[in-house]
Amino acid sequence: MDDTEYSVLRERMVTEQLARPADGRPPVVDARVLQAMRSVERHLFVPENMQASAYQDRPLPIGYGQTISQPYIVGFMTQLLKLEPDHTVLEIGAGCGYQTAVLAELVRAVFSIEIVEPLARAARRTLQAAGYDNITLTAGDGYAGWAEYAPFDRIIVTAAPDHVPPPLLEQLKPGGRLVLPVGRQGWTQQLMVVTKHADDTTSTEEVMAVGFVPLTRDGQQGSGR
Repeated sequence: MDDTEYSVLRERMVTEQLARPADGRPPVVDARVLQAMRSVERHLFVPENMQASAYQDRPLPIGYGQTISQPYIVGFMTQLLKLEPDHTVLEIGAGCGYQTAVLAELVRAVFSIEIVEPLARAARRTLQAAGYDNITLTAGDGYAGWAEYAPFDRIIVTAAPDHVPPPLLEQLKPGGRLVLPVGRQGWTQQLMVVTKHADDTTSTEEVMAVGFVPLTRDGQQGSGR
């Protein structure tokens, strides 16, 4: 395919999968998020033999037992963050870097952690080749967050822990939002939005049932995107 064909597929992805999903899922209506999804070339973040399928609304394998999430869930989770241009965002689970790029279109700075080192290296190369200069990406255990750059306006987790990691709450600014799936693999997981208030208390909203790979630690694989 050429760039024009990919552009057509990307526009169809935005209008048919995100803005007007036909299966009753809540739409992505944030204009800035939709524009970011139009701008990021998803086919560059998947293996070459999968590029023709890059704009289908389904996960795709990216190696090491991991997947890039379907476009809808990327757009919907990004919308839940309620991003502003001056925000700094922590992403746990860079995967191939696609979600990272979407975030980078929308905020001042993105700090991203990927536990699978080869994926972290590949994501860094892809993001640099795409011209992003507001992303700092490292290989490591995302459960502990990234205290060096904290606090963050927003945090997104793209793999499922079985509880909300306390270090992430500690590194979230008052007024900040943490979006993550929570639950055991093979069980129903819930996509949650945790809001941190000015007095350091939190409130949690369960948004929808989802299915993510588990958030694992100490060098085990378990992130996706």
